[in-house]
Amino acid sequence: MTLALDPAAQDLLFREARSANTFTDEPVTDEQVQAIYDLVKYGPTAFNQSPLRVVLVRSAEGRERLVKHMAEGNQPKTATAPLVAILAADNEFHEELPALLPHFPQAKDAFFSERPVREQAAALNASLQAGYFIVGVRAAGLAAGPMTGYDAAGIEKEFLDGDHKVLMVVNIGKPGEDAWLPRLPRLSYDEVVTTV
Repeated sequence: MTLALDPAAQDLLFREARSANTFTDEPVTDEQVQAIYDLVKYGPTAFNQSPLRVVLVRSAEGRERLVKHMAEGNQPKTATAPLVAILAADNEFHEELPALLPHFPQAKDAFFSERPVREQAAALNASLQAGYFIVGVRAAGLAAGPMTGYDAAGIEKEFLDGDHKVLMVVNIGKPGEDAWLPRLPRLSYDEVVTTV
């Protein structure tokens, strides 16, 4: 069976895509980021809660503040990427539910009045959206370098408030010289899928 998506698009989004380790100095524009968001915002989340929040780090001052919280091996990549996005989960996402779920505005209080419930829902659904975001970066013809090697508490104190939890930091841009490591193995269909 073939997929509906063109093979070239399949390659761009999945088969040929890698986590980039180097980038050119070509800027990533606000228009590109807007186009990425305008595409990926349609990815599904439970109750349409859409808890992902994005902090774009462009300035030299912002970059310096971020790099000091990155693991040593991630610091050069983050220092030189044209754009860096901090992807975070908003634990107060429920405040937007009356607008995002207009047919069931009471979901805000019926399901998400307790902070631990919101934190769990925000982490799961913002992580889904982070995956959509990475695919969206690829759809824009850019490379993404997602990373989780950082001091989360430091990034949260520096860039977020107590209602947001960092999920990952993503370097974004056109791939530079020697950007890719060799493709690592993947599990086969039979290793992953069980039919009962």
